[in-house]
Amino acid sequence: MIKKTTILLLILFVGLSAKAQNKTEKKTPKVGLVLSGGGAKGLAHIGVLKVIDSLGIKIDYIAGTSMGAVIGGLYASGYSGNQLDSIFHQVNFDKLINDDLPRASKAFYERDNAERYAVRLPFDDFKIKLPSALSRGQNTYNLFSTLTLSINETSDFSKLPIPFFCIGTNVETGNQVVLESGDLTQSIMASSALPSLYQPVIINGDVLVDGGVINNYPIGELRAKGMDKIIGVDVQDDLLKRDELTSAPDVLLQINNFRTVNDMKLKAKLTDIYIKPNIKEYNVVSFNEGREIIESGKIATLANLEDFKNLPLRKKEQKLKERVPDSITINNLSIKGNKSYTRAYVLGKLKLKQSGKISYTDFIEGVNNLVATNNFDSFQYKLKHTGASETYDLETHLTETKNTTFLKLGIHFDDLYKSAILVNITKKRLLFKNDIASFDFILGDNVRYNFDYLIDKGFYWSVGFRSSFNTFNKNVSASLLLEDSEIDATGLNKIATELDDQTNQFYLQTLFRKDFAFSIGAEHKRLELSSETFLTDSPDEEYVFEKTDYLSVFGNLKLDTYDNKYFPKKGVYFNGDLHTYLFASNFNKDFDNFSIAKADLGYAFSASHNLAFNIKTSGGFKTGNKSTKTLDFALGGYGNNLINNFIPFIGHDFISLTGNSYVKASFIADYEIFKKHHITLEGNWANIDDDIFDSGEWFSLPDNRGYGLGYAMETLIGPLQVKYSYAPELGQSIWFFNLGFWF
Repeated sequence: MIKKTTILLLILFVGLSAKAQNKTEKKTPKVGLVLSGGGAKGLAHIGVLKVIDSLGIKIDYIAGTSMGAVIGGLYASGYSGNQLDSIFHQVNFDKLINDDLPRASKAFYERDNAERYAVRLPFDDFKIKLPSALSRGQNTYNLFSTLTLSINETSDFSKLPIPFFCIGTNVETGNQVVLESGDLTQSIMASSALPSLYQPVIINGDVLVDGGVINNYPIGELRAKGMDKIIGVDVQDDLLKRDELTSAPDVLLQINNFRTVNDMKLKAKLTDIYIKPNIKEYNVVSFNEGREIIESGKIATLANLEDFKNLPLRKKEQKLKERVPDSITINNLSIKGNKSYTRAYVLGKLKLKQSGKISYTDFIEGVNNLVATNNFDSFQYKLKHTGASETYDLETHLTETKNTTFLKLGIHFDDLYKSAILVNITKKRLLFKNDIASFDFILGDNVRYNFDYLIDKGFYWSVGFRSSFNTFNKNVSASLLLEDSEIDATGLNKIATELDDQTNQFYLQTLFRKDFAFSIGAEHKRLELSSETFLTDSPDEEYVFEKTDYLSVFGNLKLDTYDNKYFPKKGVYFNGDLHTYLFASNFNKDFDNFSIAKADLGYAFSASHNLAFNIKTSGGFKTGNKSTKTLDFALGGYGNNLINNFIPFIGHDFISLTGNSYVKASFIADYEIFKKHHITLEGNWANIDDDIFDSGEWFSLPDNRGYGLGYAMETLIGPLQVKYSYAPELGQSIWFFNLGFWF
């Protein structure tokens, strides 16, 4: 009996052992994927993922650093390789990296700031400080928040469609931080915050920068997650050879790469399937070569095809439905971090109302409006679905800018004001929490200044004061200075004239429908025109045509949705102005009240990615007493920011066509031959004379025409433009040249 029992137990033990051994043999291996950082080179990860998807390989865990965290985090969220390919081909990386917010999101005075100064530096306690980074990363944050909206409530990254973690570097301690829970957008932002390019990201009190600084290939941490097989993609730079070290940045990059390259020699041996795309000819900012880099990742993966044969397959294809709601309803809204700026101010810039419905596009535009004030270093937000259809709670956190004083610089040359260097001091919160004061001092051939002060109340009435002084020397049309009888007596067509203009305005301004600004105010203008050559033989004597103080009231309505001031591809522009002059000093003895009305209208649109058109028209007239000629309209020249009633008109020199009324039309074709290089072709037509709206001449064929062909290049200090123009009625050509932003 004992023998039988023993035999039965032995048989049972052997059977169970065999069954356990068979079960062990059939255990499905866990496959991990580790993606290294490498900037634009990291786009090769997309090519790798496209092949993995096509093979149906099941990935059980993903680890990434820097660009590897970006691609890996989105893939872990449910996007397929093909979807990532489509997304990154649509991204404008220049705008992403440069934090180039849409022009329409900026307040009018912020647009002027962005389009006038080449350099902007914090300037506190009379010391110049360098910014912590070139970019706040808001455009990048908006993109990632949108892409991860459907899973943004998943705070445990191991609960994502594919478990995921990424690496950040604590910039205070130099230690690595494994980011595997919290907000996915903030985590991948922190892991990819390349020092000096993106500002650090604060998570749980840690100040984090690019994880590649400490661990660019976290294979050990991934293996610790229980992975049996690891696929690794290495897109790091190799060390440069002697003949490749040709500049200081090359040497600095080489030193930075010592540790990561040496680490990779060890970590590559620990990788079961090691993929090294051939992308040496590209660098960390080669985003324009994205297609080629992605293809390199695909080619390198196909070369390792044999290694994938025994890996487990997933049951169904991974593909996230790219779902961004057309509109959202904000249920509850919390704002944290605001100290100097009220809740009403923040909501006003966001254009949000609690429990109000808003399109998702308008929501992002509101975020841009707030960030474009430059009052905040960062604006983080999270939409939490409440369960009701397209209804969310919005949680926001602001980091207010500590620097309130800025030094700004610019440089410019044009054919009217000649060479100029601009030095600006801007102070925010000078007297009130929502005010801004700005002073331009312009040195060069013509010394000038601009002062602006605005208490910004947004849609309420804002209060402002501005003062400016302009001066230049130019041969101007004699009809702007002399009566017809004097012109006949002297026989002069043009007179070498010095113009000095000081203008002071006090105004009230309100905004409506976001892009309209309506202003009313009072103005003092001191206008002086003199000549050293008119009716005098002595160089020490001047003949004074005008030396008058004018007082006027004005109204102005402005709309500006151009996407670019100098090379618009879309948008509408309108600027309507009415000045009524009530008083003039004794120099103008024949003064009587008069008014000047004028308006400009423009419409820009694109026919293709590279070709844009801009159709513009403008006109103006004087009513009341018409004896004061020096404030009449004067056409001629090329450029922006011309004062008083001087209107650009190519084909003719500055201030060469004059009258108390005019109409003008222009058509501009702009072809961007390659990035930031433009060929422009334009024509303008005008009638200008006295009282053309009374005589009907405004509706007749144009008396004045001008055509131009130009080349322009967008530079860091502003546009460089060369323009050849020709006027058929004069039979002459004029070249125009300018460099830098106009001011």
